[in-house]
Amino acid sequence: MSETILRCVLDASVGIKLFIEEEFSDKVQRLFSKLAEDPQAEIYVPDLFYVECANVLLKYTRRYQRPLTDALKDIQDLNDLALKSVSTSELIEEALALAHEKKLSAYDACYAVLARRLALPLITDDRPLASAINWALWIGDLEV
Repeated sequence: MSETILRCVLDASVGIKLFIEEEFSDKVQRLFSKLAEDPQAEIYVPDLFYVECANVLLKYTRRYQRPLTDALKDIQDLNDLALKSVSTSELIEEALALAHEKKLSAYDACYAVLARRLALPLITDDRPLASAINWALWIGDLEV
């Protein structure tokens, strides 16, 4: 009997749930637990993932007075995750074309292009993105 190897692309709307309690944070915790348990598991992100997560943490610091020390610790923890990062410079041309075709942001298109290139699902908490891209899966529909 063979095990399913966890391989996917995650966007920042999912990754941030490790640090900010939101709907489906429990699923994301389980997803990352599987990553830690399975040395063959692979979660890919475009490098803009880190900036997008930092921006959300900054928003919580400014808007909700979340301590900056907490955000900085979260960034350290984010950097310690075994994520496979791909440079957006490798994705951007194809992402621009896809963004234009599907009426996406260039940011979202980078995730979608990475997933398409790797033939992996893109896991997102962005329902419009999940609807626009047939290889995307909304986190609410994910079984973990």
